[in-house]
Amino acid sequence: MEMKKIFFGLMCVGLLNVSTSCSDFLEEKPKSEMSTGQNFSAPSHAYNAVNALYRKGAPEFYGTGGVYMPTAATLGGYLSGFFDNEYKGQEVVADYSQKLSITSKNIAGTMDGVWDGCYGAISRANTAIKYIDKTPDLQQSEISTLLGEAKFFRAFNYFYLVKFFGDVPLITEPYESSENMYVARTASAEVYALIVKDLKDAVASLPNEAFTNNKHRITKNTAETLLADVYLNMSGFPLQSNQYAAAATAARNVINSGKHKLIENGATPETSAYNVMRTEDNNIEYVYTYESDASISTNARPQISMPNVAATWGIFKYSITNNAYRPVKQYLNVYDREKDLRIQERQFFHTTYTYEKDGQTITKVFPENASPAPWLWYDESSMLSTGKCGKDLAVYRYAEVLLIAAEAIAQSEGVTAEAVKYLTDVRARAYTTTSRSAIEASLTGLSKEAFVQQVWIERMRELPLEMRIWSDIQRTRMYPKTSDSAPGTVTFVNVVGAVNPWGQTFQTKHLLWPISDNEMQRNPSLVQNPGYEND
Repeated sequence: MEMKKIFFGLMCVGLLNVSTSCSDFLEEKPKSEMSTGQNFSAPSHAYNAVNALYRKGAPEFYGTGGVYMPTAATLGGYLSGFFDNEYKGQEVVADYSQKLSITSKNIAGTMDGVWDGCYGAISRANTAIKYIDKTPDLQQSEISTLLGEAKFFRAFNYFYLVKFFGDVPLITEPYESSENMYVARTASAEVYALIVKDLKDAVASLPNEAFTNNKHRITKNTAETLLADVYLNMSGFPLQSNQYAAAATAARNVINSGKHKLIENGATPETSAYNVMRTEDNNIEYVYTYESDASISTNARPQISMPNVAATWGIFKYSITNNAYRPVKQYLNVYDREKDLRIQERQFFHTTYTYEKDGQTITKVFPENASPAPWLWYDESSMLSTGKCGKDLAVYRYAEVLLIAAEAIAQSEGVTAEAVKYLTDVRARAYTTTSRSAIEASLTGLSKEAFVQQVWIERMRELPLEMRIWSDIQRTRMYPKTSDSAPGTVTFVNVVGAVNPWGQTFQTKHLLWPISDNEMQRNPSLVQNPGYEND
């Protein structure tokens, strides 16, 4: 466990001992940017610059956030209509998203948070990329690794932006003067080209290690996984650039590295792979996580693993709880309740909680509008003892690598035995009462379209709390439909014209988020996304 949290120590020591902190010398204001080169005068400055990127922009959308409104990564779940928030009356972005009534004004603050967060991180990355190799006393191996990490994070932030908003301003140099402050939007294809280049550079320069064996720093396999995801998204809408073969290659590289594998189930439900994920940070399935530390930087996920009423039971260290990311029944119906371990109680979700109080055993059943809650985010230590959660949060797991590989191989080579194997690997772990051979037999011989849809279904089942649902809808332009009478059976319809669980109909404009009205006023070179111009 000790190798974990290393970068926190590096960051904190650097901030205490260096007269100009990374937050100071990487401010977005041109006045402070003008002298950025002067600040890279010692190795610690370069390390501080890169360490800061682990906590800014897209990464923090998976890790920070509050109990009422979780991270920006949850927004797509709300927009899909498949996830709910008990506090949506207060956190209206969830309500507006479900009702498909979002505008550039009524969710301006939330959109500012995404836009500013990503561009703030990109600004820091641009500065690091420009000056790291000019830093005295850095070894060449250090320069290569730090540049690889900085390029990874620049790519990650641009990937987040381009999926969120479509065409976005492409900025690759630090602001060191007041010139060219108002940058117009750049075509998505050009943004993706930079993302791919940055990630290829990162893959070439980062260590070939498992993430958890590399002090939880970005590795070659982390970058390769993001690259595979990028290629998968480029292959879908809106680019439709058919990069499936490249996605398959990148995913295979991670698989063939042998550095990661699926966690195996233990002998009991309590020791299932999913409960190991819940309780252990240093497991081989994690390709990339957002780190937390109970003494430095906590997260609020345990508080949103319980319904709001749980705070009144008098047993938890937190005064507020809120089921802020509840899957609605239309999403839960993607699971076969007889076969799939993931939908069983206290695996991914839970609907009851049992505790001892005053000599009695009490079982609470969650209210219907707050059930189920994300059990995967429950942390006994923080809920019952400390009130501070140091559990890391998954951004990419090896299971997703296998699913990317299965889809990309099927799309580029057909439904091969290899594609079937990778999908079976993920499904077989959850279908504990079904033989692997039976699963393989059910997939072998499917048409390419049918097999790919099985991968989409498995992504819904395996990745609900990695929050991939809206990204998958965006790239496929297909919307999943489930049935109360046939759980586990899913069909797909065109998302434009589809009706969400809240009775609202998707329009083309909903496939992108609006640029904040605040940002539109700040930057006269921007053009609003179609459909939001007259908000």
